[in-house]
Amino acid sequence: MGQTLHRAWAWLAEGRRTVIVLFALALGLRALAILAAVEPTSDAAWYFSRAAMMAQGRGYLGDHGAPTAYWPPGWPLALSLVLRISGPSIWAVGLFNLALSAAAGWFTLDLGRRLGGSEAAGRITLLLWAVYPNAVLYVPLALTEVFYTTLLLALCWIAVARSGWAWTILAGLVLGLATLVKAQSLIMAPLLLGIAWLRAPALRQRLPGIVGQGLVMGAAALLVITPWTMRNHRALGAWVFVSTNGGITLLTGNNDSARGTFTPDDPVVKALDARTDLGELAYDAQAKALGMDWIKAHPARFIALMPAKFVRLWGPDGEGQWAYETGSWAFAAAPHAFLALRLANQAWYWALLALFVAAFPVMIRARRRAGLGLVDWWLLPYGIAAYPSLIAVVFSGQSRFHYPAMPFVCIMAAWLIARLLLARDRAAALR
Repeated sequence: MGQTLHRAWAWLAEGRRTVIVLFALALGLRALAILAAVEPTSDAAWYFSRAAMMAQGRGYLGDHGAPTAYWPPGWPLALSLVLRISGPSIWAVGLFNLALSAAAGWFTLDLGRRLGGSEAAGRITLLLWAVYPNAVLYVPLALTEVFYTTLLLALCWIAVARSGWAWTILAGLVLGLATLVKAQSLIMAPLLLGIAWLRAPALRQRLPGIVGQGLVMGAAALLVITPWTMRNHRALGAWVFVSTNGGITLLTGNNDSARGTFTPDDPVVKALDARTDLGELAYDAQAKALGMDWIKAHPARFIALMPAKFVRLWGPDGEGQWAYETGSWAFAAAPHAFLALRLANQAWYWALLALFVAAFPVMIRARRRAGLGLVDWWLLPYGIAAYPSLIAVVFSGQSRFHYPAMPFVCIMAAWLIARLLLARDRAAALR
């Protein structure tokens, strides 16, 4: 048993072909998911149709043919570049997401090495992410998650692994593109800059440089975002930074029917949706006003909802499967297999979360014993997890919003696994 464990550990930590095998596993599973030929439904159908419109040069239009900024344009814009070559093909969506997954896998592997402090930690990170069913199931879907997660990983990799003004500019450009996918991405700038500043000595002397980096990063991000904001002003007659769905997002999470998640069937929401006298901007403003009025009128209820929103965000997983249930031959052919996969995914997800949480105190103890400062890049995964959590407790909790944090959950889970396996391997070697 000891020899078997040692050989398995040696292959995982030092094997020459291990990384190739892990990538083959990750991309092979995702390629199989593409074969399910999932037809876009709901949000995915909207993004897919907008990307097809943009590929045809028709602009970013709403359901009634008028210019819109209701949803951020970053994902359909990127997808439209692919559809210009392929035409409106669901296979193109899957192959594009597969290419993005290859890049995401590499960033996940290298961040795992750097944050986990060893090659083994990086490889275990890649393994955990490779076989995570929900990550696999998202690849054929015309949703933002795979694209956005790759951008987020790229941004964090630049911050952790590279330095210099050219890289700072590149980080800002990536941040700008990520903001065009999810407007709240700008929160990432102070998180990254804060860790970069606090992890090294001479805080006062380094502050001007960090501020300078922040200004350069912000300027580069605005270089990407500003053309879209200008377009919104021309098309909508108002200064809309990225999108106009903030108001309804607030209202659907804060109303008399709210239970912690998205509640579009609340009577106030349905009454607002039924109004025909409101344009897009007025609808957003009215929804925001109604949401804020409810919060002001029910402050205790608003606070009491926060734990439920948090649980809705982090409790369930596997929502990538929903699209298969309505748009794939694979689910119709084997519904019981998908049920088993959903259960296996939930168990895998909870195991990752448990390891992620357990790694936090173990890392603190290990760094104290080693005489190292507590603030370093290992905190980044926890900051990334906090970012959707803070948004959810104000708006609403939906499981898909934790998807971009999952590679970072895998990083810290892998660090703890590597630490435990190394200890067992050393103990076995002494016997």
